[in-house]
Amino acid sequence: MAGADSDDSLYPIAVLIDELRNEDVQLRLNSIKKLSTIALALGVERTRTELLPFLTDTIYDEDEVLLALAEQLGNFTMLVGGPEYVHCLLPPLESLATVEETVVRDKAVESLRKISHEHSPVDLEVHFEPLVKRLASGDWFTSRTSACGLFSVCYPRVSSTVKAEIRQHFRTLCSDDTPMVRRAAASKLGEFAKVLELEYVKSDIISLFTALASDEQDSVRLLAVEAGVSIATLLPQEDLEALVMPTLRQAAEDKSWRVRYMVADKFSDLQKAVGPEITKNDLVPAFQNLLKDCEAEVRAAAANKVKEFCENLPEDSRETIIMTHILPCVKCPEVRLNIISNLDCVNEVIGIRQLSQSLLPAIVELAEDAKWRVRLAIIEYMPLLAGQLGVEFFDEKLNSLCMAWLVDHVYAIREAATCNLMKLVEKFGAEWAQNTIVPKVLGMANDPNYLHRMTTLFCINALSEVCGQEITTKHMLPVVFKMSNDQVANVRFNVAKSLQKIGPVLDSNCLQTEVKPVLEKLASDQDIDVKYFAQEAISVLSLA
Repeated sequence: MAGADSDDSLYPIAVLIDELRNEDVQLRLNSIKKLSTIALALGVERTRTELLPFLTDTIYDEDEVLLALAEQLGNFTMLVGGPEYVHCLLPPLESLATVEETVVRDKAVESLRKISHEHSPVDLEVHFEPLVKRLASGDWFTSRTSACGLFSVCYPRVSSTVKAEIRQHFRTLCSDDTPMVRRAAASKLGEFAKVLELEYVKSDIISLFTALASDEQDSVRLLAVEAGVSIATLLPQEDLEALVMPTLRQAAEDKSWRVRYMVADKFSDLQKAVGPEITKNDLVPAFQNLLKDCEAEVRAAAANKVKEFCENLPEDSRETIIMTHILPCVKCPEVRLNIISNLDCVNEVIGIRQLSQSLLPAIVELAEDAKWRVRLAIIEYMPLLAGQLGVEFFDEKLNSLCMAWLVDHVYAIREAATCNLMKLVEKFGAEWAQNTIVPKVLGMANDPNYLHRMTTLFCINALSEVCGQEITTKHMLPVVFKMSNDQVANVRFNVAKSLQKIGPVLDSNCLQTEVKPVLEKLASDQDIDVKYFAQEAISVLSLA
């Protein structure tokens, strides 16, 4: 029986070996996902002496199996006996950190970073740091890129001698022949800088940052920009101007739009990192250029930062900077739309009077823009604008625009303009509607173009509820009745649809004595659609 027992204890590893050699990928994947159960069955010692060596030796598989393995090993500390044995997990993870597939390498690095915190300072120097060195000086670029993500986790807890070696390795990788390695180093430069002593940030990191920011590959340069923002937060104010700003200024004018885009994208972080003085002298001109960039993507990224940029400007000079430097750049549609969409915030910063003077020409221009999507975006902001600008200003400057959109040649614009009128009436009230909007809408009922006559009906549909019973019955309904005699069948069937829509607003007497006869007349129209919609309205309004 004793023999059977010992066989029993070998069972999990034997099954695992079988499953991991099976041709079916799914089976292999499942067995990797059950690793923790197998390790528990084996106990900590056999996990260390049998399972881990087996896993280390069999690392040549489908990427998804390796990915699952890399992830599992990051949670294995207790299964190998706790922190004092955690270094046993390093060999399989080291192999995984050198494979060709990026996602597997990244996951192995993530697991290594995770378990690095569980190493004691001694184990870190004896086991972990040598692994980082091996990866950093590996023949394949894959291992060197993985090393870049491991420097910052072991640096803070090792002796000064080892720290010096780590800094040297990082320097070497920053000038590696392979762009992929330089890219990995650039992406970890900011993170590494944060764990370094300030003297080494100045002596080592700045020169690496400058070199990477002028790398021949734009993919390296754009990652250096991100690092620059992190480095800027670490340095005292007096060092920023000399050590970081020249490089960042150069990046804002880089010949590659991707690098300029990165500068625009990180602009608010940069502004917070460098403080008010440098913002005024350096960042304002750079931001102006990004808003006027020749590439639409860069302009759009900068436009997205307008609100935050303005909010973070020093209060004493905020208004001047916005009025003289930012708003004049607002030539491109995407920048204007962004300012207009953030109007309530920008308004708080500047004050509506000045804003209206500088923005009004932009609004008018965009409202008539040749691209209908730009016109559509402006319509969607109209209720917001109206609320900010107030009724008098709106009537004086913007009302005519809102009416012009009702006769736009693009249906989507006419539809949005109708919806916009409803929202404006909700803001300014029924009396305002009666005096300013309703007469203009009803005037379109006599337009020679039948599409415009139909717009009158669509507007009445939208406005009847917000204007209420009195205005609808007194002013709008007679026009709808008159249009029931239109020569165009499309208009007549829309009259039936309108009567169905506004019916609930009207009182029952009006429905019976006025609406019903009109619908009955339309129900015997020669046109099949007119008949259909009239009958539908009669049945929905229960007038049969």
